Amino acid sequence: MSTTNPPIVAGVNGSASAQQAVLWSAREAARRKAPFRLVHATVAIGGYTPVALPQTMYDAVASEGRESLRQAAESVQDLASGVGVSTDLRTGSPAQILVAESRAARVLVLGSRGLGGFTGLLVGSAAVALAAHGHCPVVVVRAEHSTKKRGRPVVVGIDGSPASEAAIGFAFEQASWLGVLLVALHTWSDTIPASAVPEAVEEEEQRVLAGWQEKYPEVSVQRVFTPGRPAHSLLVQTREAQLVVVGSRGRGGVKGMLLGSTTQALLHHSACPVAVIRSESGH
Repeated sequence: MSTTNPPIVAGVNGSASAQQAVLWSAREAARRKAPFRLVHATVAIGGYTPVALPQTMYDAVASEGRESLRQAAESVQDLASGVGVSTDLRTGSPAQILVAESRAARVLVLGSRGLGGFTGLLVGSAAVALAAHGHCPVVVVRAEHSTKKRGRPVVVGIDGSPASEAAIGFAFEQASWLGVLLVALHTWSDTIPASAVPEAVEEEEQRVLAGWQEKYPEVSVQRVFTPGRPAHSLLVQTREAQLVVVGSRGRGGVKGMLLGSTTQALLHHSACPVAVIRSESGH
């Protein structure tokens, strides 16, 4: 697969959230004029059964996967007409297959839950695995997210961590493509007196943002400084945003944890799609 123009990849499983993810990713591919791939991973069921299953069972599972891909491709035929759509039916763990896909993708998009998700869980195992291990920016879309928030800003969380700096780059790029305002939200602990924070916060944010502002001079940036928990402040911002961008782990993350608490809170409760950027992933 050519890496000169990496594809936008969407995971397909027939769920309502995956359908929203397919729409989101089709618009992304059209904007970037990037190849667009739809991938469906069919779980290998043979290894979990005590007796051999009839071939008709495997055929039925594969047929269901092909139908999900067909419907997904048909639903975005007009949106992605300028770039074309390719489909790929794979067998194996959805999380492992999509992590592998992320190595060559520009952006990987998936719904928050699979068809087999447990009632009450807002984010499925594949979405969490991709957010933690993806090699490219990963966008997670929930079924209730609207893909029609055009003109609304992109929001990025800033905390000075390496992943946060990578998130800023992706957020600038998205705001530039979309032609919208970028809201840069920097929070600090509400246990620190406000009078002791602003100058240091301003200097840090200026340093981080300056290079990206020079690269994307057309992007207007609104800086928001607020004390309190980052997750709460970002969740409030997502109500009026079309995308929120965060690093996979914040500066205060617990060693060994691949996803920070703020990122996990956004995956579960954000009012708009969430882009998770690891410091190792490109943009």
